[in-house]
Amino acid sequence: MSLFLKIVISVIFVIAIFSFHITRDGKIVTPIGEGTISLKSGTYEKFPLPDYAAKMVNSDYKSYFVEVEPGLKVHVLEIGEGLPVLLMHGNPTSGFLYRKVAEKLPLDKVRVIMPTTIGLGFSSKIPASHHTLENHIMWISSTLKKLELSKVIYAGQDWGGPIGMGALSESPDLLIGAVLLNTGFISPKEQADFTPIHATVKTPIVGEFLIEVFFDLFKQLRKVQGDPESWSKDVIELYKKPVVESGNSKAPLAMMRMVPDGPSHRDAPAMLRVEEYVKSLKIPAEIVWGMRDPILSRGLPQMKRNFPKAHVLETEAGHFLQEEVSAEIADAIKRVINEIEK
Repeated sequence: MSLFLKIVISVIFVIAIFSFHITRDGKIVTPIGEGTISLKSGTYEKFPLPDYAAKMVNSDYKSYFVEVEPGLKVHVLEIGEGLPVLLMHGNPTSGFLYRKVAEKLPLDKVRVIMPTTIGLGFSSKIPASHHTLENHIMWISSTLKKLELSKVIYAGQDWGGPIGMGALSESPDLLIGAVLLNTGFISPKEQADFTPIHATVKTPIVGEFLIEVFFDLFKQLRKVQGDPESWSKDVIELYKKPVVESGNSKAPLAMMRMVPDGPSHRDAPAMLRVEEYVKSLKIPAEIVWGMRDPILSRGLPQMKRNFPKAHVLETEAGHFLQEEVSAEIADAIKRVINEIEK
């Protein structure tokens, strides 16, 4: 066998091993808390925040886990007392995304609840194949039921839109008002890729190489902000570190692949059920939109059709507008609450 052929075979072997490694499904990683915390709905596992996260919020926050299945835990941040306000984040952030919004709400009148989607932040990590819209809806629905909530105001962005609304649809009397932030609830009626990057990363191995190997996704997200400086080193660490240190970083790519690219996509039926639920809503609502979002800014016209009576605020923020226009979001939530209390 020639030297050249040996080199070719060796290269092919290395590539095959590397491809197998990066396309592994990943495993369940169950976080462990310390002590307990008591709420009216029961006792939960307390989770002391590591320093890099604790410094981003004040000491009044409660941090705990809700176990939604054996070994699967949703991390919840909570602050305030009163009417529950459910704030749902998007990929690849966590409940911390709403920390600036929460501090601008009347915490003597509202109980701000910020869950983190499983796979991200301090919540349990799961195999890539377990990331389905159906599963995420089920897990957040279980969280809400275990917290024994009766009425909630809701705000959601990115995947926090369909996941949050999907969970609320399973308890139809729960939702009494909403603020919509750069998200979407439409199940595609024909084949079409959501964005060029979504089209690229859905290809096996290519997606893993780009998102999990070649690019640092968390750093790259400054490019989707209206003000890139809003995506600081501390913010990157806040969202990146708990995912990377868990040993299972499959969620960001898996959740990108959850975006339906046509009616035959695995997650299209669940998205269709969310779409139908949203169209049925007759509640006070406001829309706050980041117009410099390269991913979802174009979704505003459809959101206006979903909520034709909603007050609409167009901002110069980007995709993660909670980091840029937190005061405007908090004001919208307060106006929805005032409308309900009239």
